[in-house]
Amino acid sequence: MNAPVRINPYLTGNFAPVRSEDDFAELKIRGEIPKHLRGSYYRNGPNPQFEPRDPNHHWFAGDGMIHAFHVEDGKVSYRNRYVHTNKYILEHEAGRSLFGTFGNPMTSDPSVAGKDSGVGNTNIVWHAGKLLALEEGHNPFEMDPVTLESRGYVDYAGRAMHFTAHPKMDPETGEMVFFGYSAGQSFFSDEIAYGVVDKTGKVTRLDVFKAPYSSMIHDFFVTRNYVAFPVLPLTGSLPRVMNGGPAFAWEPDKGSHIGVMRRDGDVSSIRWFTTDPCYVFHPMNMWEEGTKIYADVMQYANAPLFPNADGSPGKPAGARLVRWTIDLADSTNTIKQEKLDDMTGEFPRLDERFAGLAYRHGYYAASSTNSEKILFDSIAHIDHKTGRRSVHTFASGDAPGEPVFVPRSADAPEGDGWLVATVYRAATDTSDFVVFDAGDVASGPIGTAELPRRVPFGFHGNWRPA
Repeated sequence: MNAPVRINPYLTGNFAPVRSEDDFAELKIRGEIPKHLRGSYYRNGPNPQFEPRDPNHHWFAGDGMIHAFHVEDGKVSYRNRYVHTNKYILEHEAGRSLFGTFGNPMTSDPSVAGKDSGVGNTNIVWHAGKLLALEEGHNPFEMDPVTLESRGYVDYAGRAMHFTAHPKMDPETGEMVFFGYSAGQSFFSDEIAYGVVDKTGKVTRLDVFKAPYSSMIHDFFVTRNYVAFPVLPLTGSLPRVMNGGPAFAWEPDKGSHIGVMRRDGDVSSIRWFTTDPCYVFHPMNMWEEGTKIYADVMQYANAPLFPNADGSPGKPAGARLVRWTIDLADSTNTIKQEKLDDMTGEFPRLDERFAGLAYRHGYYAASSTNSEKILFDSIAHIDHKTGRRSVHTFASGDAPGEPVFVPRSADAPEGDGWLVATVYRAATDTSDFVVFDAGDVASGPIGTAELPRRVPFGFHGNWRPA
């Protein structure tokens, strides 16, 4: 009897890739796109150009594709392009997939052994006049902000070789603060890099230190004076891979460790704090008051989307907004946790002019049913001053992505502006670009630009002002 054919969930539905590169000059508008909203919204996500060779292909491993919505005078145009990394070029020339998931040498074609497997598929940021596609295993990859033409890697990571998908932009200094896990040439090393790029694009600092163990560190915390590195028990292991096991796996017995250092301090001064086993992909924001550091994070009870160390499936887990308090005056080195909201969600954002500073307003993609899966049907706004949450839930089957805040003007009060996002419409198998009034999320989008096809589920985006 033939075994049933396993269908990879990351290659079906709106996870499935869209392989055409298109230009749509003027999208159909419903409602009204504010005329004062002028600039470009870029969204990055995985989009394999060929069928993956690895039967255990992971969503995080597809080639990067940038989706750009250019907004001006109430009109919206669209363009999408692949990120032409070395991996993309080699496979494009071969006409087939060559690299295994995460560059796994056990499932890669021998012709690409030791070659760069970067995908540039996770985030896209604007800094020092450069549009940078990011993923956490390689240097930033520069794209033209108008044409989306690939320009190539920008070597900020140096000897560390790895650069996070989530650098922090200091709103006061213009610096881009970054880190890189598994730093250096070894697979799944326990080394972490910490670096700073000034507002002109010059690297002014790069240090490397050892973590308690090798972990997938997707994001980190930066305040005005401090930086913190969360080493959480989603572990990486080369021996496990070579024995046919998962590259990254949930190992709660390793515990959760957060290293804290002054931004102007030496890596030898890092102090390690602990908390219960948990996982965090993304913080909403972090700031300091006196001897205390606060971080509002989307916290999971265990790492979703990844197996256990023995290869068995992990448990579904939904993230909820939790406030971590790290008291530098406390000798116990433990972290206090306080749940801020019961609604499950992800992709938390804020008014980036308050990144690393005390703030009031936060936004995230949410689930009205409190799903323990990473599936969203709503956009939520939380007011940290009043504790009130306001929510807009879309029609059944619709799925919004990460909401990105755009201020009404450079000097507008915090929270005065718009939220922009993409929304997948299941009924038509298409996607829309939507604009909310950030102060009235519950009323729903004030303007919608309709695409004639879909934007596959992806990760992060950012806004570049005109």
